[in-house]
Amino acid sequence: MKIVDVCAFFAPRGGGVRTYVERKLVAAPARGHEVVVIAPGAEDRLEPRGPGAAIRWVKAPLFPLDTAYRYFNDRAALHALLDAERPDMVEVSSPWRSASMVAEWRGRAPIALIAHADPLSAYAYRWFGGVADRATIDRQFDWYWRHLRRLDARFDLVISASDSLSQRLRAGGLRKVVTNPMGVEANLFSPARRDAALRARLLARCGLGPEATLLLGVGRHAPEKRWEMIARAATMAGTRVPVGLVLVGGGRGGPRLRKAVAGNPHIRLLAPISDRSALATLMASADALIHGCEAETYCFAAAEATASGLPLITPDLGGAADQARAAGGLTFAAGQAAAAAAAIERFARAPITPTPPPLRTMDDHFDMLFALYAGEATALAA
Repeated sequence: MKIVDVCAFFAPRGGGVRTYVERKLVAAPARGHEVVVIAPGAEDRLEPRGPGAAIRWVKAPLFPLDTAYRYFNDRAALHALLDAERPDMVEVSSPWRSASMVAEWRGRAPIALIAHADPLSAYAYRWFGGVADRATIDRQFDWYWRHLRRLDARFDLVISASDSLSQRLRAGGLRKVVTNPMGVEANLFSPARRDAALRARLLARCGLGPEATLLLGVGRHAPEKRWEMIARAATMAGTRVPVGLVLVGGGRGGPRLRKAVAGNPHIRLLAPISDRSALATLMASADALIHGCEAETYCFAAAEATASGLPLITPDLGGAADQARAAGGLTFAAGQAAAAAAAIERFARAPITPTPPPLRTMDDHFDMLFALYAGEATALAA
């Protein structure tokens, strides 16, 4: 089966979507499939990724709101590429322009929308949540739900990575939603990687002794991740219990985050860690993972922390919350620094032991994904 992924959010400096697609470029050929990723880039070029995998970069303009990304702007050129590739299955990784373009393609292959993003949670609910409830905001943004319903009518599958997102999409009128959770990289994240000496060094960098609680946060420095709120929460909790916070990541929100930290000696910002083994050791060596974003469609950091044996402290909404509840973690009212501080203090005074569900790996995710695609391709051929 040949799969073409029209991926607007794939970029050299991208985040979770890029990580996911990189794994797909390995997983598909390993299962006998061919995969071609069509992504907006600085120039037209083909980037081979070994037998059965390639990235076809399409020259495209920079996205004005975040210049780490570009966006598809030529419908005819995209359709011509799809015609030339002759796929058995097409997937789209953004609900915006590229999804509408693919919906209008006249090819015969089935098409699937991957819900990698939750724009209402990332933006509308965050911006207006202080003055209106979600039902009211949904009514004001009904144009977006109408857009999704039109896509749902044209697409063969809408694939969501979490139960909470699937429920919201179905409540919004989508009828083709299938839940396929992602997973962790097999044989990498484990409690066995815990390093007491590393934990002690990190706490020392936070100006604390080994008796303190070490919290870890991992993710891009972007407004929807709410790291500034987490920094404020750790500062509030730190007036009552000894807490060190290590935040790993980078991005355009870095200056605002450093301002929120405001010289707090118990909070340390670390650059992104590209060495996956080093990240797995760090994960296992903290006392809990804390997360601030209620707009996660899955939350790789939460899944990796759970596999590493860490308790989770997350907002009570979104994909991270789904994982916290499944693993017996703590949740707090989304967007509320005081509620997050109370959860941190509660954990520091009475640490919890996680009860993780059976480990789900990315192999499990891709096995299910490609089985869904094969079913759609077979049904069309029949």
